[in-house]
Amino acid sequence: MEVKRDILWRVYVSYIVVAAICIAILVKAFYIQQVEGKYWRSMNDSLHEKLEEIDAERGTIYSADGEMLSTSIPQFDVYIDFGADGLRENNGKRFHENLDSLSYGLSNLFKDRSAANYRELLKEGYNSGDRYFPLLKKVSFSDYEQLKQLPLVRLGKNKSGFIPLVKNIRLNPYQLLAYRTIGLDRENSQKVGLEQTYDTLLKGTKGKRLVRYISGGIAIPVDEDYQVEPENGKDIITTIDTHIQDITETALMNMLKSNEAQHGCAIVMEVKTGKIKAIANLGIRPDGNYWEDFNYALQPTEPGSTFKLVTLMSLLADKKISLDNIVNLEGGHWTINGRMVIDAEEHDKSDDIVTAKRAFEISSNVGMAKLAYQGYESSPWQFINHIKQFGLDSLTGIDLYGERPPVVYKPGKPEWSSTTVPWMAFGYNIEITPLHTAMLYNAIANGGTMMRPFLMASVQKDGVTIKETQPMVVRQKICSDETLSQIKECLRGVCADSGSTAFRLFKGAPYKVAGKTGTALVAGGKYTYADMIFQSSFAGFFPADDPQYTCVVVIVNKPHAVKHVGALVAGPVFKEIADKLYTMYVKQNAPLQYANATVNDSIAYSYTGVKAEVKKIMNALNISYTGGEANSEYTGIEKVSGKPVMEDKVVSDSQMPQLAGMGLKDVIYICENMGLKVNIKGKGKVTTQSIAVGRPITKGQVVEIVLN
Repeated sequence: MEVKRDILWRVYVSYIVVAAICIAILVKAFYIQQVEGKYWRSMNDSLHEKLEEIDAERGTIYSADGEMLSTSIPQFDVYIDFGADGLRENNGKRFHENLDSLSYGLSNLFKDRSAANYRELLKEGYNSGDRYFPLLKKVSFSDYEQLKQLPLVRLGKNKSGFIPLVKNIRLNPYQLLAYRTIGLDRENSQKVGLEQTYDTLLKGTKGKRLVRYISGGIAIPVDEDYQVEPENGKDIITTIDTHIQDITETALMNMLKSNEAQHGCAIVMEVKTGKIKAIANLGIRPDGNYWEDFNYALQPTEPGSTFKLVTLMSLLADKKISLDNIVNLEGGHWTINGRMVIDAEEHDKSDDIVTAKRAFEISSNVGMAKLAYQGYESSPWQFINHIKQFGLDSLTGIDLYGERPPVVYKPGKPEWSSTTVPWMAFGYNIEITPLHTAMLYNAIANGGTMMRPFLMASVQKDGVTIKETQPMVVRQKICSDETLSQIKECLRGVCADSGSTAFRLFKGAPYKVAGKTGTALVAGGKYTYADMIFQSSFAGFFPADDPQYTCVVVIVNKPHAVKHVGALVAGPVFKEIADKLYTMYVKQNAPLQYANATVNDSIAYSYTGVKAEVKKIMNALNISYTGGEANSEYTGIEKVSGKPVMEDKVVSDSQMPQLAGMGLKDVIYICENMGLKVNIKGKGKVTTQSIAVGRPITKGQVVEIVLN
């Protein structure tokens, strides 16, 4: 019994000791996890270091006229390490001494909370000892520069504990302007537009830095010595002109709003190079506003009557017809193989028996369908081969992701039928993009040479051009000169001949236009042909006698829109663009035409300037004059007895010369070379001067000049 009790006693004691130890372990584990957990986790994290990639600064996308279209700007998230030695030493003396002034500065700078609120927030962070306390998010560069000057922060990272994390964000300064074409650079999302196409050039090369992970899995830089700097991305210079883009987008927007259209696009191309100077894509949002939501210019649709250009060119090239061939329009209704072709626009009864040229000018579906059917019923591949020859069966090759291939029906395929050719003749049973249309019409404007449309003009690195895009010829000649001449005549007739679809639109315009209207019934998405949605289009180039720009406008209207024909919807957009471009660019660059005056007017004049320049102008204008034989640098031209007389002006270093009649450039040059200081009022030519002619002058003397 004694032995048994002794054994039991020993077992109980052992059990109690083990239980006590287990309880102590559990208590200690709970204490470490719940009370000291944050500290030990941060200690563990502080030993966790790794190399982390640093994003390079993304390159900027510029317009042709030097404006920023898309650029990166730094944005800062600001944290505070409240465990920093500089804040904790001397019982936090530095922190407490600067707390009030720092709180006031933060409140005054960011105006998101009061100074008292900031004070409580900072005290809370300090008392917690948080090694990565989040203070501010998405701080702009300008605000960050001011933040660095605030009390405590200006003492530096080690003493203040402030940790800025910089992140570059993408900004489109012009917002709507060519927004979809320029594109988006979005984090964790698909890029679009030029941002996607030239991503490898823009993004640069990433760098590396050594970081330490602290609590919450947040990485902070360890030492700048353990850092490989990233190589910034290259800049892209586009062909887009912001002025032309603004004109194009505004004209398109105004029409979309007034006609409550669904969406539309407009393209402006430089004839001789293929440079895209503007490309606008606007679609309606649920709130009724319009935005660059989709690149409609790169999406194939049935083009409608602008495609009649292809039909007429093919027939002329194959000698199937001449422009004088007669066709019966049958009142705008023609039945072929059980289907009826109907003219979209009514025409005068006198236009029932017309030439092929007239059928094109009044945009008769019946006329084009009849001619195509007669010409290609037995040889449809001949017509299809012309479509290939014009580059309408493949991608345009524009340097922009997202272009979808055209849809061309071909003989022998399931979609081909006995009515395919006549329907293709007026722009149905085929789908091409508005950019294809622009490329084709541009080739006509460019003497038959088809250019590849492009958007990137050059690549720059630190302001130095390292790559330049040269205009590229896709097809040297899309047709013979004879066909080209005939087709240009027809396109000009659409805009100039009485009764043609665009005659009223361009009547009285100071320049000539060659173009074609288009109206097509379309379907897609939730809409069918029964919803009567019309696509209005206009394609052409100007000035017709010396083409500078090609422009294509395509607008998809709302169901049952009253105004829907091309000449009334897309045409006015084209004209508004053409009017402004003609005034701003074409007319300004036109050679001056001088005419000799036959009647001498009574207006007096007096001009003064550099003698060589004055003589050059007089000779260029074929104006005869007398005088000017003396050897002097400056001269004046005045009317004497109705005739121009040149009087030499002598400039002395010691006497005040006559400045009246001079321009500001010459005045500044003369006076500053004489040591005079010039005060200027007004603009234009000099009318008065404060120092009289012939008076002695001294260097440093001030002369007051009044311009007219």
